[in-house]
Amino acid sequence: MQQMNLIEILLPTKDNRGKPFAPDIYSSLRRDLTEMFGGVTAFTRAPAIGEDKEGSKVVRDGIIILEVMTDDIDYGWWKQY
Repeated sequence: MQQMNLIEILLPTKDNRGKPFAPDIYSSLRRDLTEMFGGVTAFTRAPAIGEDKEGSKVVRDGIIILEVMTDDIDYGWWKQY
């Protein structure tokens, strides 16, 4: 059995000013990933919560998660993408 790699992409739902990103950004990403990897799983219904510590305060972000499976990880492609 061949080993597969699961790649998760965590994306914020809003910019640093609290303005939601346009839905077509996520649609474009899903199309790109489907084209490159043959499919994508998108967790978009109820945003997950991400937390980051910035200095002494914790910042919370709503996030969506995109996942793809691949045999090999092309680090050059990911760096450029």
